[in-house]
Amino acid sequence: MCTMTHFASPQTTRANNYAPLHPAVFQPHELQPESLLLPRFQVVLAGNAFFHIKEISTGRVRGFRGCHNEACALARSLESRI
Repeated sequence: MCTMTHFASPQTTRANNYAPLHPAVFQPHELQPESLLLPRFQVVLAGNAFFHIKEISTGRVRGFRGCHNEACALARSLESRI
């Protein structure tokens, strides 16, 4: 059971005891262009243990599989072809 005692007193940070880090350490990472793209295919449950691979932009079904893992593999394969 949680008694919420960790919220009862203010928490002290130990960061004050350490020397400040160089600003270069906190530079944002550059994102790869591939990571900014949204997925084009979605695995959708279409029945009892049956999955459609749907193209998100058009809503058309591009494939189907009877196993979720195989459906995801097909979606990744279709994604990599484009």
